[in-house]
Amino acid sequence: MSRELLESLALQLVLICAIFGLALGIRLATRSFTDRLAERIALYPHASRIASNLRRVVPLAYAWLLLLIGERVMARFGADPTLVGIAATLSALWIVLRASSLLFRDALLARLVAMAAWVVAALDITGLLTPTAAALDGAALTIGTVRLSLLLVVKAALVTAVLMWGALALARLAGIRIQRIAGLSPSVQALSANLIKIILVSLALLIGLNVVGIDLTALAVFSGAVGVGLGFGLQKIVSNFVSGIILLLEHSIKPGDVIEVGHTHGLVTALGGRYASVRGRDGKEYLIPNETLITNQVTNWSYSSPLLRLDVAFGVSYDSDLHEVRGLAVEAAQRSERVLAAPEPVCHVTAFGDDSVNLLLRFWIGDPANGVRNVTGDVYLALWDSFHENGIELPFPQREIRIREMPAKLSRPAPVRSAAK
Repeated sequence: MSRELLESLALQLVLICAIFGLALGIRLATRSFTDRLAERIALYPHASRIASNLRRVVPLAYAWLLLLIGERVMARFGADPTLVGIAATLSALWIVLRASSLLFRDALLARLVAMAAWVVAALDITGLLTPTAAALDGAALTIGTVRLSLLLVVKAALVTAVLMWGALALARLAGIRIQRIAGLSPSVQALSANLIKIILVSLALLIGLNVVGIDLTALAVFSGAVGVGLGFGLQKIVSNFVSGIILLLEHSIKPGDVIEVGHTHGLVTALGGRYASVRGRDGKEYLIPNETLITNQVTNWSYSSPLLRLDVAFGVSYDSDLHEVRGLAVEAAQRSERVLAAPEPVCHVTAFGDDSVNLLLRFWIGDPANGVRNVTGDVYLALWDSFHENGIELPFPQREIRIREMPAKLSRPAPVRSAAK
């Protein structure tokens, strides 16, 4: 190796060490700002892990930016910036690897991003990135005035994927901020979040295609033909999407309502663009298409009021004091914490049955989302305890058989046989 090359490598190593030292100094100088930013990020759900690792990535990001500046300055003055460029590439690779492991929940997606970063870094370090890009650009297909190459397709896929991921992340953040606005109803919050998501995704798609140089006007005829075909094939999806917007605008069904559709009963947890998520008491999530909620009959237990009346039927014997039974039934209902004091529970005599006097206990609850069977079970148990303490008999079906005439064969005594001799 020549002396000039050794001096150049030594100079670059000194510059790289100085840049990393300067990056640490900038990190210390901006520590308060980055710490406040990490604390604000940690307030959002599923972001605490990102906030805790932000402090480790920030110095490397500063070093990467300074290495890029140093590489450009050295190239401007005619010096060889190869080693500085390699350090910048490795710094960028490390940042991408850390970011992919932190930001992507899917392990397969994170591995794909890491693999692509390793390939690009290896090509850049070996000097094969430019020839590879030229080879990909040479494999092209011309359709009218549109030239599609492999390089263009790869760029479009990468740029669009990054922009789409950013758009979805911003949509999630906007949805979280909208949910914290107390003045908006749940349906307006869901509608606003869905509209923001659609707008951001559409902008990301358009910007991504324009950034890589794809002329959208040249694809107008093709997109129109494809749109007609998709219109017939996706009419159910469009119908569900429009039905979802109608549900959000008219507030007939909103997150937090307890609804009953057919054999499905549960709490509406979310209203999406295509379906509504209903969680039953058994923990199952039912995804009901929005069109079904529009066209079919839906029982909304909390449409205009969260109050719900429940009925508990029971019977007592004919020897019981019905006035006392009614008072004990009302007291038993009032023992449950979920039973409301107003409207007050009432007990009515409904019928004189074959085996018992039938009564009906009615009471109101204000939280049907917490279940119905559990509160009626508590009231039945309170009735059982109260009636046993006060000697109230709970009858069960009994039948009396009366024989008016005994048959002749049964009325004669059976002959007594003598013992064998």
